[in-house]
Amino acid sequence: MSRQFLGALGAAVVAIVVVAWGSLFTVPQHQQALVLQFGDPKRAIPDPGLKVKLPFIQEVQYFEKRILDIDPPKQQVILIDQKRLDVDAYARYRIVDPLRFYQTVNNEAGARARLGAIINSAMRRVLGNESLTNLLSARRGQITTAIFQDVTAAAAPLGIEMIDVRIKRADYPDQTSQAIYARMKSERDREAREFRGEGSEVAQQIRADADRQRVVTVATAQQQAQTLRGQGDGQAIQIYADAFGQDPQFFAFYRSMEAYKTALGDGSTTLVLSPDSEFFRFFNDITGKGGNGR
Repeated sequence: MSRQFLGALGAAVVAIVVVAWGSLFTVPQHQQALVLQFGDPKRAIPDPGLKVKLPFIQEVQYFEKRILDIDPPKQQVILIDQKRLDVDAYARYRIVDPLRFYQTVNNEAGARARLGAIINSAMRRVLGNESLTNLLSARRGQITTAIFQDVTAAAAPLGIEMIDVRIKRADYPDQTSQAIYARMKSERDREAREFRGEGSEVAQQIRADADRQRVVTVATAQQQAQTLRGQGDGQAIQIYADAFGQDPQFFAFYRSMEAYKTALGDGSTTLVLSPDSEFFRFFNDITGKGGNGR
């Protein structure tokens, strides 16, 4: 009897432990839970702690309470001015209604797929009514807000609260970018040619003006030189005339010495003249007065 009692008691304890193990579960601080019975949601548990469920027939599905991120693939959008852009966006969201979340998207993978489609649709709808100028201006904040509002309204029935939706990049497609770069290069080359042409024209004008100023300066200098030379010659002639007037014999002697120096100075000149020639008159006069040697 004692062994049978102990065996029954042990079996009862094991059964209680198994039932307790299947009935109790813990919800972590950063999660929320949904109790399912044969796949049918029965109740949501938003608060953390030790909870109870029916063993064996109920199971628990956990969902994050923290903010989650989604980075949908890059999407090509046509703007109102027919510009094509590859738009890359990201979003942050939080699960606020686990029951509705489970019924609509089931899990986070399903939520990412649905939100990706919602975000792309909102970007197409909002950006399709905007131009590239608006997207690159201060209006970009208003555009982002409009996209966020559209996504928030579409995500609310999924039990999701949108925290943020942002555009990371908005670039031209590769083919369009190459065409734009080629056009920009062509435009810069044209501007460079214009600048070079204008520079060459200005350089020619500067050189022509410099040549003109040089000619004028040289001509003015030559004129001034000739004027000064003429004035100097006039003064020299006046000085010679004054000197000749004061002492004609000395002046005649000085002029003869200058003639001798010019004619006979280098020693290579040969003259055939009469000794009593006028040219040698000072050689035959010891007094230096230019007589005939008497």
